[in-house]
Amino acid sequence: MSSPTATLLISCPDQRGLVAKFANFIYSNGGNIIHADQHTDIAAGLFLTRLEWLLEGFNLPREIIGPAFNAIAQPLQANWELHFSDAIPRIAIWVSKQDHCLFDLLWRQRAKEFHAEIPLILSNHPDLEAIAHQFGSDYHYIPMTKETKAAQEAKQLEVLQQYNIDLVVLAKYMQVLSADFIRQFSRVINIHHSFLPAFAGANPYHRAFERGVKIIGATAHYATADLDEGPIIEQDVVRVSHRDNVEDLIRKGKDLERVVLARAVRLHLQNRVLVYGNRTVVFG
Repeated sequence: MSSPTATLLISCPDQRGLVAKFANFIYSNGGNIIHADQHTDIAAGLFLTRLEWLLEGFNLPREIIGPAFNAIAQPLQANWELHFSDAIPRIAIWVSKQDHCLFDLLWRQRAKEFHAEIPLILSNHPDLEAIAHQFGSDYHYIPMTKETKAAQEAKQLEVLQQYNIDLVVLAKYMQVLSADFIRQFSRVINIHHSFLPAFAGANPYHRAFERGVKIIGATAHYATADLDEGPIIEQDVVRVSHRDNVEDLIRKGKDLERVVLARAVRLHLQNRVLVYGNRTVVFG
């Protein structure tokens, strides 16, 4: 859409009149709502909503929208985020040695499927530096060992601040982020195959083949201190045939990881994901 929009993501204790209160904030200030979606988690007693409206004709300057809405949100004990469609997020892609998800994200960004910049690729190995140069991104090689983890994570945080990064995408970055890192930078999306935790560790596809698995899945989620247990954004599966060998399983798994990770990143960039607790609502 050529005309910029504003989006509110809101969660609060459920009660009567919430839709009217939030919509009236936009209407009373001259706004035209173009997308509205909502969900009530009855078990949690929470109301969750996404409201997007045109900024053209809206009476409040951008810098005033947040404080003005907060006056409504505070009495309702609401958590909220405000986003503008013409803001360009800055993504850092983290990798180890596998390049399939990295290439996919870079091509999609170059094809303008993602409304974002990718100024930084960071890795614990030097292997993929040429890809970064090919796509015009800076490459930072920060090796990681158990003994140097704390110091190296401090360097990673410095680099993220230096590049003013909004989102980290772990595109097969084969390291576990510490709880301290996540506490300081929590906007991290990860991708992993569905063989976890059943086939954790080395050679999961070989062991899955030996067990005769019939499906392969992939999960994209926000990273938390609990390994691979963060709020899920996107998942998908593909069938496995008895005719498939290990190489077929690996190929199908990589294809699925590309697509699922791309969907998750796109949903995040479009401000369609609302996290509450360890769950998400993904607004279509």
